[in-house]
Amino acid sequence: MFKKILGSVRVKLFLTLCVVIFMIIAFFIIINNSVLEALYYYSKKEATLESYNYINDNIPKVLNNDENNYNYELELEKISVNNNFEILILNGEEEVYKTNKNYLQDFGTINEIKYEVKYSIFNKSDIVYSEDGINIRRIKDKKTGVNYILLKGKLKNENQIYIRLPITPIQDSVNISNRFIYIIGVASIILGAVAVTFITQRFSKPIEELNDIANEMSSLNFKRKYRINDSEDEINKLGKSINTLSDKLEETINKLKINNSELEKDIESKSKIDEMRKQFISDVSHELKTPISLIQGYAEGLVENVNSDEENRKFYAEVILDEANKMDKLVKRLLELMKLEYEDRKFNDNKFDIVELINEVIRNSKVILTEQNIDVEFKEEKPIYAYADDFYIEQVITNYFTNAIKNVSEIEGKKRIKIAIKRGKEEGKLRVTVFNTGKKIDEENLNRIWTRFYKVDEARTRSKGGTGIGLALVRAIMMKYKSMYGVSNKKDGVEFYFEVTESK
Repeated sequence: MFKKILGSVRVKLFLTLCVVIFMIIAFFIIINNSVLEALYYYSKKEATLESYNYINDNIPKVLNNDENNYNYELELEKISVNNNFEILILNGEEEVYKTNKNYLQDFGTINEIKYEVKYSIFNKSDIVYSEDGINIRRIKDKKTGVNYILLKGKLKNENQIYIRLPITPIQDSVNISNRFIYIIGVASIILGAVAVTFITQRFSKPIEELNDIANEMSSLNFKRKYRINDSEDEINKLGKSINTLSDKLEETINKLKINNSELEKDIESKSKIDEMRKQFISDVSHELKTPISLIQGYAEGLVENVNSDEENRKFYAEVILDEANKMDKLVKRLLELMKLEYEDRKFNDNKFDIVELINEVIRNSKVILTEQNIDVEFKEEKPIYAYADDFYIEQVITNYFTNAIKNVSEIEGKKRIKIAIKRGKEEGKLRVTVFNTGKKIDEENLNRIWTRFYKVDEARTRSKGGTGIGLALVRAIMMKYKSMYGVSNKKDGVEFYFEVTESK
């Protein structure tokens, strides 16, 4: 948590500002402590020299008692007051001019001055300036204990001039200056914190927004975009680049998804084709063994002339032809089943009259119905329209009807097949049922009969021309349509059903 807070741009900017302010304060304190005293004495020395040069250049060579003396004394008084100086001018032992007592502290007696200048003990470090007969040094008044800068020099008129400037302890000024710097520093930090709050919000908010957009991009969400404004700053340019990158990544990933989907479909298609090929070969190999063996046996009989009479040879030829037709029918139906199960088979759906379609299936089986004395009951006369591929629906009805013919048996002296059209369990669906009297299907076989080549009665089915593919074909068609289908045992027989979409 602490690491996360320190990682914030706002906190970093604030800490940076504080460090900069502290460094500036430290810099000023160091400069204040090391340079201010020297600068203070330098400025006082320059002020004293400047006043000396002005007096030396502008005061007459002799201060006598004429009417102009007053003007010169007034000028000296101005210099004294403006610069906080005490000025004393001597001509030998005689006092020529001395600063007015009303303005500043008196120098004292002339003898005290001379004694102080001549006999005062001082270090060489106390000398501030010494050149061309002018001497400036730091002294301390023995009576008052006040520190001074004292200039001793000679004027052009050979008079001695003394300029004394009281100075406050420089360390006091340094301490006051340092305290002022501390106050300014604290105020700067407070004001800086307020400024950083507003400034960093302006800069960090778009950065945080860009970070959120980048995180969403890493999760493959490219809907969010940075709002571009009119400025041309670096953040706005970065936002444009992020938006461009987002669009490019989205486009590229979409292309990759499409290509991947197509590749998966190709692989799946190839896998299905390969599986279909293997299944087809396995099924054909399994189912064609018996007819091929029969054809081979009867063909060998004809070749070896086992039966010399014409009738037997004709029977052999008919068996061979019949088995060949069965193989042809088996292969065709097996291919159609494979296509339905393994390929994306497209149905040609259209509106058609399912009543007419059922009647056509019944008419096609009229001969066998008559031969086996089977009664077919189908009461619908008015057209009922369905919406589907009529070719495949006809196959479903034909398979159900053919299966009923093969398995019908007498109940109460009659063989009956009943076809009916009802309302389906789902809204908008028609349910077609095909019932035949006869033996019921064992419960364990009710689900197995939809498997290809599964035959409840192998011998009986083969004798009637069954391939074992019909109901598997029905199942595949209904699975494609996602419609209901099935079989159930009734009181006197078995009923198959399927559902198809009704067309208004």
